[in-house]
Amino acid sequence: MRCLFYCNMISIPDTVLAQNRTTLKIHQCPFLGNSFWQRNLNFGFPRCYFGQLMVARGEMNIEKLEGKEEEKPRFRWVKIGPDITEDQKRAISQISPKLSNRCKAFIKQIICFSPEKGSLLELLAAWVKSMKPARADWLLVLKEMSRLEHPLYLEVAQLALSEETFEAGIRDYTKIIHGYATRNQVQKAENVLLAMKSKGFTCDQVTLTALVHMYSKAGDLNMAGNTFEDMKLLGVALDKRSYGSMIMAYIRAGMLDEGESLLKEMEAEDKYAGREVYKALLRAYSTNGDSKGAQRVFNAIQLAGIIPDAKICALLLNAYVVAGKNTEACIAFENLKRSGIEPNDKCVALVLSVYEKENKLNRALEFLMELERDGFLVGKESSEIMARWFRRLGVLEEVELVLRDYALGMAK
Repeated sequence: MRCLFYCNMISIPDTVLAQNRTTLKIHQCPFLGNSFWQRNLNFGFPRCYFGQLMVARGEMNIEKLEGKEEEKPRFRWVKIGPDITEDQKRAISQISPKLSNRCKAFIKQIICFSPEKGSLLELLAAWVKSMKPARADWLLVLKEMSRLEHPLYLEVAQLALSEETFEAGIRDYTKIIHGYATRNQVQKAENVLLAMKSKGFTCDQVTLTALVHMYSKAGDLNMAGNTFEDMKLLGVALDKRSYGSMIMAYIRAGMLDEGESLLKEMEAEDKYAGREVYKALLRAYSTNGDSKGAQRVFNAIQLAGIIPDAKICALLLNAYVVAGKNTEACIAFENLKRSGIEPNDKCVALVLSVYEKENKLNRALEFLMELERDGFLVGKESSEIMARWFRRLGVLEEVELVLRDYALGMAK
């Protein structure tokens, strides 16, 4: 039977321990049968042989004397003095006065941080050691950094995930993933995702939606599609944000039919995408001159309970103009006015471009006078179309004189 032989505790003077601390080692000798092997322990005095050694110093037992002391962070937590830059002073002056002193101290260090002082990780370690923040303190600090739009916000938030006092949850990881996605930093977002999974968290609908949005912005339709299918496998009903992210992915990839198909799938479930999603799909059809697709989306916008404004109407008008359907463009403009929507300069410019193509100058001037009676002032884009038209006709200078005299008369 294998057993261990231990010597009795011995007492060694403090002076000897101090002089020979680096040579002190702990050994043990297995006792085998009727014999055992002895190992040499050098304490700086005549040779002694012991089994596993325990040393008594005064009344305190020391079982482990060998090992490195815990390394202290190299970052020096110093008081912020007056010798800082004007930008740093301005940033510090914007810190919320409602924050606690421990939070203010950390944010000041962040504002005045430079790599020469140490790393961000060391700064965080120094703050944790000296201030002992709770989760509430971490959240206040990150919220303030976000409000100040500090460039190190996401880096600090990511480092905080590994701090025990931060007590990171899945939503903390999701916020950082979304933040990197907004900056289009896909690799950093994926690194946070891997760290999240290593902590035992599984992706939920919110996290997966953020990933679809990220891959959509990055133009990675395959990853966006795969992630969207993973959402469906969760067995949870998809919300309008989840659908919207995938529709935007299709729009960015030029797959407008697939995006519209998802819109119809949502409508079948009595769900409707956000205004910007409809507007993005309408803009894509408008740019392509697909008037039928633009009209379908325009109808869907009204079905979703979204009241069209002048910008949305301008996109529909543009689709007809690009498609060469001038009559339909003019009808759409009249419908806009009858609906009580005040046209913007873009809408007016599109109608004028139709009259220019058809060389109907008199109709264009009548159109402008009708708008003037309604109190509409011609804007930059409409004015440029008319100036180009008059220049082509060689009457620009005469028109400018007439308009100048008209403006002086109105002023009197």
